[in-house]
Amino acid sequence: MKNKLSLLIGACSALAATGCTSPAAAPEHPNVIYVFPDQFRNAAMGFWAEDGFREHVDFQADPVHTPRLNRFAHESVVLSSAQSNCPLSSPHRGSLLTGMYPNRSGVPLNCNSDRPVSSLREDAVCIGDAFAQAGYDCAYIGKLHVDYPTPNDPEHPGHYVAEGQPVWDAYTPPERRHGFNYWYSYGTFDVHKNPHYWDTDGHRHDPKEWSPLHEAQRTIAYLKNEGNVRDPRKPFFIMVGMNPPHSPYRSLDDCMEEDYNLYKDQPLEALLVRPNADREREKAASVRYYFASVTGVDRAFGQILDALDELGLAKNTIVVFASDHGETMCSQATDDPKNSPYTESMNVPFLVRYPEVLRPRVDDLLLSSPDIMPTLLGLAGLDAEIPQGLHGINYAPLFFDGKSQRVERPDGALYLQNMNGEKEADGKIRTYFPGARGIKTRDYTLALYIDRKTRRLKKSLLFHDAADPYQLENLPLEEHPETVKDLCARMGRLLKEIDDPWYTENILPELIPYP
Repeated sequence: MKNKLSLLIGACSALAATGCTSPAAAPEHPNVIYVFPDQFRNAAMGFWAEDGFREHVDFQADPVHTPRLNRFAHESVVLSSAQSNCPLSSPHRGSLLTGMYPNRSGVPLNCNSDRPVSSLREDAVCIGDAFAQAGYDCAYIGKLHVDYPTPNDPEHPGHYVAEGQPVWDAYTPPERRHGFNYWYSYGTFDVHKNPHYWDTDGHRHDPKEWSPLHEAQRTIAYLKNEGNVRDPRKPFFIMVGMNPPHSPYRSLDDCMEEDYNLYKDQPLEALLVRPNADREREKAASVRYYFASVTGVDRAFGQILDALDELGLAKNTIVVFASDHGETMCSQATDDPKNSPYTESMNVPFLVRYPEVLRPRVDDLLLSSPDIMPTLLGLAGLDAEIPQGLHGINYAPLFFDGKSQRVERPDGALYLQNMNGEKEADGKIRTYFPGARGIKTRDYTLALYIDRKTRRLKKSLLFHDAADPYQLENLPLEEHPETVKDLCARMGRLLKEIDDPWYTENILPELIPYP
């Protein structure tokens, strides 16, 4: 594959010498665009209410307006059961970028300046590194949130890029960009209509636009190669990390008014349609702003798709739409949108379009966060570039035909919840506490929580999802011994495979039979 790509790039270099540097001279190796808004739950896509899709899921689709995603779904392989294993922004992104679970990605917790324990490993071969090594021009646009913030503001040396403690936002210097040669990004900053970004050269931009629409336009500018920011002789790999529909979603400061107008007059019972959603919670009214953000993201995504069509790039471009984690939105008696084993938190969108290569369909593959990196490389024909020793598995063969014998379908996906370890004298967190572990299968969800001091079981969640898709009844473990035994055996096997702290510390051995 490397030799073939080298020949293609060499041929294009010869063309470039004669002045032919248009996208038409680009090699036939597929381009890849990975768009992943944050906190976008799988149910928040309108096509799940359509024939051909609704029969593949056991939930009622949210009443959202997503015309571009609806059309895109009919052109894509759509996963109904993709899972965010550690459903928080930073841990998921660490797994996405490295193909490893949080215990090895370097990112077990959401990143801020109090948590040096959580920062993307500099020595890891990340997805951008792999695509760059394969000859791709690589661009990162939008939210990153995998760096431990340090006082490295390029315009104010020795200072953080934000005030207040702990600092959440971060600037990523060139040596930590892992193969991405075009940069227009930030750490994390939740002011959606006044975002900011640092470019490739470290200059800050404050566009004062709603961030997904601005990021879509920057992506389009990159595709058009405005300012000669990419090598048109190379295929491209673009990651677009949109922040909405991540909170806040409280007012018109957080979304576009034209999108909010679609929902503003609808009663809550017409919006919070899931039987486990409590419309009396204080948070309930925010669903209008959340859905407005979903619709705005849909429009921004559509702008990128339109640009691919206009530039003649769509046929040879793999486009993925996904998310970090979901949003509980008043279900399960919690206002915490994430960091839980509930379906609304773990189940995320995952749609892949590769025209004339992938047959559009719905698939129930239990894809996990670390699987994304090797699978994207596999879809692009870059199996040889997949680093050794990853936790993730290349499931590209299942996307190509759905029945491949080359790779076995997973029978479960891990759930991980990590919390701060003990604060040290300087107030920093340099360890983490593995507070809960669990497993999601086709039929069940199990999560076990331990006491911080004793490491003994303090709480459990067990749902028979096949019979109780909204997880309304928490089943007592002692009343379902065979089910618990089977789930714990699967979980123990997976925890050993990834060398998780629960395995290395032999936590709950009376329940979990580690191999």
